[in-house]
Amino acid sequence: MDTVALIDWFAEHARDLPWRRPGTTAWGVLVSEIMLQQTPVARVEPAWRDWMARWPRPSDLAAATPADVLRAWGKLGYPRRAMRLREAAAVIAERHGDVVPSDVDTLLALPGIGAYTARAVAAFAYGRRAAVVDTNVRRVVARAVHGAGDAGPASTARDLADVDALLPADEPTAARLSIALMELGALVCTARAPRCVDCPVRAGCAWQRAGRPEYTGPTRRVQRYAGTDRHVRGLLLDVLRDTPEPVARARLDAVWADVGQRDRCLDSLLVDGLVEQTADGRFALPGDS
Repeated sequence: MDTVALIDWFAEHARDLPWRRPGTTAWGVLVSEIMLQQTPVARVEPAWRDWMARWPRPSDLAAATPADVLRAWGKLGYPRRAMRLREAAAVIAERHGDVVPSDVDTLLALPGIGAYTARAVAAFAYGRRAAVVDTNVRRVVARAVHGAGDAGPASTARDLADVDALLPADEPTAARLSIALMELGALVCTARAPRCVDCPVRAGCAWQRAGRPEYTGPTRRVQRYAGTDRHVRGLLLDVLRDTPEPVARARLDAVWADVGQRDRCLDSLLVDGLVEQTADGRFALPGDS
């Protein structure tokens, strides 16, 4: 793969995203990475701007109530991410002088921070040499390096080794290549209808040389949303986000007709600490009761 051409392409075609702009703190990068997990950029961008204006430092978020955090998270989905981010913010404020750590191992020790996020923050916030692997990167490597139509089932060790082999020794250049790989997969080397004519590494792409064979391996199941427990949990949280006062059970019962599923979802929200029940039997976001 012509990594120099890819880095040059990124310099010209990268999206102007606020968390990529000069002056963005490592905290801003961390917040963006948590928000972007399974959530489109278009939905994340306004939420990120509001979040950073309200809580520009980890200590600011750590001091916020869980209810305020969940309301600010809004409809980004998977609200447990917001609560874990608040927990991580408290640790950063208390143990790291309100500064997000720069090395992968220390980042991994923070609540709710997994391998991808730790590596992304190290690379994108601090310019470290760290293999960052997401779905887009896996697809680019599968095509450009291995000549396959798609990446197939994930293998952490193999995927990290594949990307690490592409990264130069120079840390800032490696970090730039990491984000360029991701951007190429998001904008050009897409899962459906890849724009190969616009690809900066087309000349050396193994998939092109092989005649762009179709992927015939195991496919990922497309997750539906409507009617799932995640959908119902979101409807229940919507009711509580829209009022600062605890609500009666009848308000929650009205959002979904399937009693068994609705009760199961409410119970799971209580277990996850996303909802609290008051002494009089009403329900509220944590901190509102």
